Amino acid sequence: MRLELLLTALAALLATTWNPPAPAPVSSPPPSPPPHMATAWPVGTHPAVLRAWDPPATGYGAGHRGVDLAAPPGSPVRAVAPGRVSFAGQVAGRGVISVELDGTGDPPLRTTYEPVRPALKKGAKVTAGQQVGTLASPTGHCPASCLHWGLRRAEVYLDPLTLLPPWLLNRGPSRLLPIKGAAER
Repeated sequence: MRLELLLTALAALLATTWNPPAPAPVSSPPPSPPPHMATAWPVGTHPAVLRAWDPPATGYGAGHRGVDLAAPPGSPVRAVAPGRVSFAGQVAGRGVISVELDGTGDPPLRTTYEPVRPALKKGAKVTAGQQVGTLASPTGHCPASCLHWGLRRAEVYLDPLTLLPPWLLNRGPSRLLPIKGAAER
């Protein structure tokens, strides 16, 4: 009886005094917009975006915290901007490499690439376009082989496509249209 009374009192005490921390927001706006600093896609020249960035409403909510780019296994994976490797290893059975981007503030922007076989170790300096790994075999994340490319500033997830300048996002060829009323020569 005493034990039950003690447990009931303890449960009441915990219920009134313990306040678990709220999950970190993942879709709040970044402190400043990321610059269009990438000079190339991380795989290929204009890969198809198989799944776009879809930030969750809450820290642990459903969503997609990056973009999935179509690419065959064995494709070179390149850093999109200069920086330093902040992580290279396994996460949940998948190879991951993260690069903190130079000159992006405090805390810095960090890009992530998975599933990859990292070619560099933590601390390695990288230049834009330098190969950081090789795309590994599909892990079930995509229906076909893909690179999951992410972008974060501290705990806030951002759309990695914002790193690409508008001209690099243009997928179609340039077309010249005739000027109405212009004389033909």
